Amino acid sequence: MDRSSRNKDRDRESKKHKHRETSEERRARKAARKKEKEADAALLLPEEARLAAAEVAFYSAQDNPFHDANLGDKFVWGKKREKERKMGLSQEEALLRDRERAMESQQEIERLNRRRAEREQEALLREQEAMRQARMAESAQMAAWIDKEDDFHLEQAKRRAEIRVRERRAKPIDFLALNLKWSQPPLKPGDEGYDEQEEDEGEGLEVDLEEPYAIFDHLTLEDAEELHEDIKMYLSLEKVEAHQEFWRSLLIVSSASLEALREERQMGITAYAAQTRANASVKAEITRLLSGKTYDQLVHLQGQVQAKLASGEPIDVDYWEGLLKELVVWKAKTKLRDMHEVVLNNRLEQLRKKQRDEALRYAEEVKSALHVPAAPVPEEEKMELEEEAEPEGPAGEPIVAEAWNEAWEPPRMNKIADEFRACQVLDAATDRQNLHSARRAVAQARFVVKQRAGPTEAKEGPSKDEEIYQAAVGQGFDDEEELFNMEAELSRQSYTWEDKYRPRKPRYFNKVHTGYEWNKYNQTHYDSDNPPPKVVQGYKFNIFYPDLIDKTKAPQYRIVKNKENPDICTIVFSAGPPYEDIAFTIVNKPWEHSHKRGFRSSFDRGVLQLHFSFRRTFYRK
Repeated sequence: MDRSSRNKDRDRESKKHKHRETSEERRARKAARKKEKEADAALLLPEEARLAAAEVAFYSAQDNPFHDANLGDKFVWGKKREKERKMGLSQEEALLRDRERAMESQQEIERLNRRRAEREQEALLREQEAMRQARMAESAQMAAWIDKEDDFHLEQAKRRAEIRVRERRAKPIDFLALNLKWSQPPLKPGDEGYDEQEEDEGEGLEVDLEEPYAIFDHLTLEDAEELHEDIKMYLSLEKVEAHQEFWRSLLIVSSASLEALREERQMGITAYAAQTRANASVKAEITRLLSGKTYDQLVHLQGQVQAKLASGEPIDVDYWEGLLKELVVWKAKTKLRDMHEVVLNNRLEQLRKKQRDEALRYAEEVKSALHVPAAPVPEEEKMELEEEAEPEGPAGEPIVAEAWNEAWEPPRMNKIADEFRACQVLDAATDRQNLHSARRAVAQARFVVKQRAGPTEAKEGPSKDEEIYQAAVGQGFDDEEELFNMEAELSRQSYTWEDKYRPRKPRYFNKVHTGYEWNKYNQTHYDSDNPPPKVVQGYKFNIFYPDLIDKTKAPQYRIVKNKENPDICTIVFSAGPPYEDIAFTIVNKPWEHSHKRGFRSSFDRGVLQLHFSFRRTFYRK
């Protein structure tokens, strides 16, 4: 029998029982049901308890993942109550049991909530500690990066100064920065941090013989302000204490010079000159008092002046305050002068060391060249060479040396040739004495200065440039070719190799190809008797570099556009030493890069050839 049949039978039996019961039984049954409902209602928690339970459970009737509007109400299991009542469990016992269970559940929920809150607090503390450690590590890393960034900017500033000095466009700050390049004694090959390449980088950078503060004497107000900002920039980047002291002293002198220039600008040249003449005697007295004193003496004098000003005696306050102000500047200048002497001594010692090393190296080269051991010769070949070297007469007999004959002596010169008359006449004794003096001077020299190779004498006959040029000219011109020598002006350039080679411009033989463009417009308006104007159709550049030092690197060319006139541009040819850059003004049109159209770009036998034609323009409707 299935479940539905059993339910139907139970309902049928219930209806029969209700039909047979009397009125009293019906009243008793309804009273019992009413009591059960009241008992069930008494089990429900008050509103405050329901809200507390909902708060503990984290969900409310309006906001819960179950979408249950009666989440705060207590669920009463009617079937279970009925079963327990049949089992003999009274309502009071069931209520007490449910309350104990509810209390245990609430305690468990509270315990779990406390554990969860503790875990969340621990996780929050761990996260905060991790963030603090990360911030500390990041701060340390950022500090290291900032230090490296400052070192990088300082190194770049020094390199820019060296480049500007080598290219002869140095600023005042560049000469001051170079003073610190040799502030330390030169390192020897065995010392830590020695770099031979760094030693060679000092070539072409010379220290100014004047003191660093002398650079402020001839500056304008704008230049002095710029120099003042540059000094503050170097002071902020330097980490070495000695270098910081150098820039601090320069900053003091710069501030004094800047103050004087601003006062002169504000008062005017005439009024400032009059004031200077009025204070000339006081200035001369202060200079006489401070000149010739060492740094320690100036410090001692400064203490005396400060004590005199603080004593409260009746004195000329303006004079002593002016003296104290000048004392600060003189102290800075004295410190700069002492540091400059150290720089000069270190630089001279480095130059002496470099020349000594070069002299020793050249001596070793000469010694090795004079004592090259001969290659061993086999015994058989040695005997053959001796037999071949022995002179023999016509009959195979050895030749006997003849006695000296005076007729063999060259004739005396009774008349001096014209080319020798301007020469100085010396006798044998004077010539021998001059020779001994020259040898003694060389022997006493501590080192030998390497002499640069002078210009070689021109050989007879045409040079390489002339030969290549004449060969190119001999090719002649085509019917539509003309000589092209429209050379463009370039700004004055400095080369790193110009102290070793004399810069010169290369020779060239260029051609321009012109012709008529018979497009639709020209065919309509012109004919062969009245042709259109000629236009440039291409160029042929032949530039000669026969004496190029590094022949493995071909010369390069680049196009520079003209901002004022877009119809023309400049083509610049660059090669290595000893040739300067050369430029030409050409028409700005697209090129044909096909070899079938005559394009050629090659460098062979010292000749750079660049031939190209322009693309033809076609007009279409």
